[in-house]
Amino acid sequence: MARDRKPPLPRTRLAALNALTATVTALVLTLTAPPAAATTPAEGHDVSSHQKNVNWPSAKAKGATFVYVKATESTTYRNPHFGQQYDGARAEGIIRGAYHFALPDRSSGATQAAYFVANGGDWKADGWTLPPALDIEYNPYDTKHGCYGLSRTDMVDWIKAFSAEVKRETGRRPVIYTTTRWWSACTGDNTTLASTHALWVARHKSADAGTLPAGWSYWTFWQYDNSGSLPGDQNLFNGTVAQLRKFTRGY
Repeated sequence: MARDRKPPLPRTRLAALNALTATVTALVLTLTAPPAAATTPAEGHDVSSHQKNVNWPSAKAKGATFVYVKATESTTYRNPHFGQQYDGARAEGIIRGAYHFALPDRSSGATQAAYFVANGGDWKADGWTLPPALDIEYNPYDTKHGCYGLSRTDMVDWIKAFSAEVKRETGRRPVIYTTTRWWSACTGDNTTLASTHALWVARHKSADAGTLPAGWSYWTFWQYDNSGSLPGDQNLFNGTVAQLRKFTRGY
């Protein structure tokens, strides 16, 4: 049996209907697309003594909008090039911040945080200073003790002590740099730090940042390669330069 059929629409009405449908579809796609799809992440990098004296005009010309500079390690090392790198970036109009490489088997979290703040890890809401960052990853000096000989509970307590001291001295919680595998192995997928700490995740040569450490639903910084057009490691900020400036000020 043939189905009932409506008479065809006039061509002018049909064209108008098609145009309206296309407009509504485009609007729906715009409203439901994730924010990152509509923005260009700010490009940056991180450097240490390996990069020595950085050519900051060249880095700026190649697109650097921010940089993290290694300041300290444990309580016995300060980057000898820190001044040229940290102040040089600022002079060239690049947002900069300092990071500390943690060695939790050497001293307490509070002790290392105090050393870090005293040697470049401070913060102020001037729109040019990234919050201090804690680099916590596998032990580079003893591969058999990647978690520095600490239990998972003790490791979380160490990080919390470091964070509390940085917050007490600077007013900001540190950004936490780590990998998903290290976080799982050495903190037992702890989720208690994610709500109060921005994540700087390392995952190289990948199309995306992948599965994040437990507790975090998004990354703030992503170190996506250890070499590239900028000196040192290559990074992205999960937002625009304008959003990055808001982040530096604490909101």
